[in-house]
Amino acid sequence: MVNPGESDSRKLLGRLKATLAKDSAGQERLDRITTIIADSMGLEVCSIYLFRDAETLELSATEGLNPEAVHKTRMRVGEGLVGRIARTKRPINTADAPAEKGFRYMAETGEEVFSSFLGVPIQRLGEALGVLVVQSKEARAFSEDEIYGMEVVAMVIAEMTELGAFVGEGAALAALHQRPATFKGGIGQEGSAMGHVWLHEPRVVVTNPIADDPAEELKKLEAAIESLRVSVDELLATADGADKEQMQVLEAYRMFANSRGWRRRMEEDISRGLSAAAAVEKEQTAARARMSQVPDPYLRERLHDLNDLSNRLLRILTGQGKETGAEMPEDPILVAANIGPGELLEYGRKLRGVVLEEGSVASHAAIVARAWAIPLIVHAGPITTEALNGDLILVDGEHGVVHLRPEDAVVDSFRDKMAMEAAQQERYVSLRDKPAESDDGVRVRLTMNAGLMADLPSLESSGAEGVGLFRTELQFLTQSRVPRRGELAQLYSRVLDRAGDKQVVFRTLDIGSDKVLPYMKPQDEPNPALGWRAIRVGLDKPGVMRMQLQALIRAAAGRQLTVMFPFIAQLQEFQDARELLIGEIERERRVGHILPTEIKIGAMLETPSLAFSPAQFYKDADFISIGGNDLKQFFFAADRENERVRRRYDTLNVSFLNLIEMITRRCAEAGTPLSFCGEDAGRPIEAVTFAALGLRTLSMRPASIGPVKHLIRRTNLAELRKVIDTARGSGAQSVRPAVIEYLYKPHPPVA
Repeated sequence: MVNPGESDSRKLLGRLKATLAKDSAGQERLDRITTIIADSMGLEVCSIYLFRDAETLELSATEGLNPEAVHKTRMRVGEGLVGRIARTKRPINTADAPAEKGFRYMAETGEEVFSSFLGVPIQRLGEALGVLVVQSKEARAFSEDEIYGMEVVAMVIAEMTELGAFVGEGAALAALHQRPATFKGGIGQEGSAMGHVWLHEPRVVVTNPIADDPAEELKKLEAAIESLRVSVDELLATADGADKEQMQVLEAYRMFANSRGWRRRMEEDISRGLSAAAAVEKEQTAARARMSQVPDPYLRERLHDLNDLSNRLLRILTGQGKETGAEMPEDPILVAANIGPGELLEYGRKLRGVVLEEGSVASHAAIVARAWAIPLIVHAGPITTEALNGDLILVDGEHGVVHLRPEDAVVDSFRDKMAMEAAQQERYVSLRDKPAESDDGVRVRLTMNAGLMADLPSLESSGAEGVGLFRTELQFLTQSRVPRRGELAQLYSRVLDRAGDKQVVFRTLDIGSDKVLPYMKPQDEPNPALGWRAIRVGLDKPGVMRMQLQALIRAAAGRQLTVMFPFIAQLQEFQDARELLIGEIERERRVGHILPTEIKIGAMLETPSLAFSPAQFYKDADFISIGGNDLKQFFFAADRENERVRRRYDTLNVSFLNLIEMITRRCAEAGTPLSFCGEDAGRPIEAVTFAALGLRTLSMRPASIGPVKHLIRRTNLAELRKVIDTARGSGAQSVRPAVIEYLYKPHPPVA
């Protein structure tokens, strides 16, 4: 038995390189590779299994097993030893394969006479492409050196598979990045979009994974690492004002850049025959594979840092920066691992949609996507390793599905879906200037949510009667420093100018939880959604909030100013915030600035505790807005970031509607205007239910105003209220079935 050391690995890779350089068909190359590996390692069997689809592996080439089994023997991921390797992305090394747990006997291969088994995953950047297996009759375990040598060979096979070296007949030998692929993710923003992929960070392609001169490759690696160290040191030197989290990331970068173990592993890969770039990518692949297996969030972050650093090193080695010379398509759909709000805003409104491998439904990117009314899908992995610039892509934000390079039938069906949606929108345009007045004469005020100046044209085009929520945090999230008071005053003044005589409700800075400022010291909290956020930050650290209030007062000079404080949990918080604003008004009066003609001070009701607050709260507040997204997650104790639980709880659940009705009644008793703001306000069925319960103002994204108005205008709210009360009295858990049955039974047409 030959034990392949460093020189043996180089010889083996040299033979593989010569084979790959020959102009031959993909199947012939695969067959030759298995023969070379078996011969070089002195073994009876070498086999290569490749994926024919996402769940099925196929024996694609073999030396030593029955050749008739090639492209006939298949197994599911997790099935047998080969399937287990594909699932876990870890080697299996055993001296007695038939006795190994999960062993699957495949009679057609003739492998029953082979006892020893070593299999390693063929993977690239954490994505499994197949499994490489060697076997022998001799009952012995393979050495660590042999396992390592096999992993090096598997890396080369992965790179050559990526480059299309093994394309041939059959699904297992189909070219990569050409097959249709479907990804399921979370819905960050609803909507449908068809376009072409634009990668935020184009993949680095390693065109020559095998070293011609290992000594030269070692020099390249050394020079690249030194360049990386210098760039990280420069980042640290200029990061004096960075927050703790940013400093921790940079320190982690420096730690890895100076890690002897990281460097030694790559040097060993090169000594075994890999090029410097392939050695780096092998390390990156290992990091990404481990990321999917590690449950500890701290370790996952560190592996993420190592993955990112490897990517930087690869770009230095290959010279492949983010600017590839490719032209952005006319209908771009952005595909990225993750992206900050500043980077996303740089793309502007040209984007048709966004697909992220990471992200969250309440992330900064989601806020921007909602503002732009473009669909956003999050947690759609591993799309960045599959998509290429220019690929056709369909984003279904209604169901959280992404179709990459779809079949013609899927495209046709999706086009029909988008055409129906467009036709509906055209119908809603005719309602733009008509009131949202129910069939029985009840008027409901529909306003829009905004956060950017670019949102304001929607005031006219959507028919919104005002801005029920202007999120002021976007101006803070997209900058590397606290915005200046003058900058904010100018922005808020432009917002009021654009709104004209329509009311704008400015929500003060809502940060913390999922919205951490780049220059804000992060808080190590076990549950940030219930932690130090929004008004709690503003009251504990009033400097920024006072500056923002001054900017709002100055912007509104001579006009009405409407200010809403977020995440109020008890009366005292509202009173303290209100006093802070009144104090700033008095200060502005003393220095001679023009004051607003009228000031309305309200609160966003997002916690169940505030619903049960003393009557004084309802009297003190000039208006109240129910923040439905947070209120629902706290009411049901269901994290809206957690897909396992967020969809288990229905907005039209009787207990939640009882809470909404109680808030509505208490506001009516105090004579305090009430609105509902959140995703549910923009869902027509939920919206008419709220209206039937007495809510007379709803705030939503502009694109939802048409559908909501359409349904309100054809609904008799008094009749619907009776339907709701009957359903509640029957003991039903949710009124949704009864509401839907009533709404969609035949009604006489309404103009």
